[in-house]
Amino acid sequence: MTERDLFSWNIVIAAYTRHGHPHEALTLFQQMQRTGVRPDQFTFASILPACGKIRALKQGTDIHQSIIKKGFLSDIVVASALVDMYAKCGSMQKAFELFHNMPKRNVVSWTAMIAGYAKNGFVEKALETFEQMQLAGVKPDSATFASILPACAKMGALEQGTDIHQSIMEGGFLSDVVASALVDMYAKCGSIYRARELFNKMPQKDVVSWTAMIAGYAQNGFAEKALKTYKQMQLTGVKPDSTTFVSVLPACAKMGALKQGMDVHQSIIESGFLSTVVVANALVDMYAKCGSIHKACELFNKMHERDVVSWNAMIAGYAQNGFSKDSLKCFEIMKQSGTYPDHVSFIYVLLACSHAGLVNEGCKYFNGMSASYSITPTIDHYVCMVDILGRAGYLEESLDFVIKMPIKPVVLVWMCFLGACRAHNNTGLGLFTASLLFELDPTNAATYVLLSNIYAEVGRWGEVQMVRRLMKDKGI
Repeated sequence: MTERDLFSWNIVIAAYTRHGHPHEALTLFQQMQRTGVRPDQFTFASILPACGKIRALKQGTDIHQSIIKKGFLSDIVVASALVDMYAKCGSMQKAFELFHNMPKRNVVSWTAMIAGYAKNGFVEKALETFEQMQLAGVKPDSATFASILPACAKMGALEQGTDIHQSIMEGGFLSDVVASALVDMYAKCGSIYRARELFNKMPQKDVVSWTAMIAGYAQNGFAEKALKTYKQMQLTGVKPDSTTFVSVLPACAKMGALKQGMDVHQSIIESGFLSTVVVANALVDMYAKCGSIHKACELFNKMHERDVVSWNAMIAGYAQNGFSKDSLKCFEIMKQSGTYPDHVSFIYVLLACSHAGLVNEGCKYFNGMSASYSITPTIDHYVCMVDILGRAGYLEESLDFVIKMPIKPVVLVWMCFLGACRAHNNTGLGLFTASLLFELDPTNAATYVLLSNIYAEVGRWGEVQMVRRLMKDKGI
């Protein structure tokens, strides 16, 4: 074109943004300004989504200033695009300020806030905003439903999710995107039957819906069904993406299905996702949990970028495969590399100490959590410490630790201690612990079995029979 007016610039900028080329859209926007063509409200409404897609907060903020100078902030379309941009860039406070100051709000501005809250982890706020939107008399559309359902999924809010499903059906908003979000919501809320029912009814299934189903099976303990669904997806010709691989690899790990995991690894290489950190992390974790620690280590060493999850996968892999010293060494190297450990890192470090009988080291790591890293121990860390002391035969110290815990000991804590009593033939403490467990969880079969074993170790066969009769009478 020998001449380009504002209209032609707007068309191409909007096209780049809409079809997934945000960098090109921003480059074109800059070229347009250099040629002296002044942007209007349509230009701003087109370029802001490009900033949001690549989280270009600096460019988005600069564009915001231009919008204020040119007097376009009162335009509801431009203001809604600004709210959406700030939300997608993770600047929820700025998004809220803009949203709050809007004299009029439409479904787009409300949806931008809901989606922003949901994606940035403020799921309760997302649900609260969705309710406020309805009270304000603004009717949700398919984009709103696709944004609110992930919030229900993250919260496990099955009741709200089911109500939203009803609204979707009544309003005729069951698009492919919304159906995929519904499948994901039901699966993550543990209603795997409803998820599969919806999935089977979908006339068109894309990679998002297939992945939601695979992840749902894997997260709800149906690892075999997750792998079967993954194979079905491949047979239909739908290509997996990084999220699919991250969803199917834990299923391989849970089943110890090394052969299937290696096949997935090959597909990852062919698809070009091996350099994606979350995918590489899932692969390292899969190999470690399948017992192939050498392969896990090989992959880990080849990673160009590592986060705390990468390090945790190796620390856990070494600990779970009996290489406790390597696990602790890996933990120390992680700290030297500048990666800060999280609460998961310490769970596996304590597990390594427990398996190796390193009581002093375990106590040091446990105390260092809050002192050096401001990490408050969770119940999992306390269970590990009870196990460390109990395995080493420090039963009195272990019991004292349980009694002095700042949080109420759960069944797992006492089960761990009872296991230690059985291992070290301490009948007295074992009977005391079993009586506590019978009160806390009278239907737990493991308590009866451990108690029976404690009696058997000291030859009290009458009591062994009594425990077995008790189990039979209670239907355990």
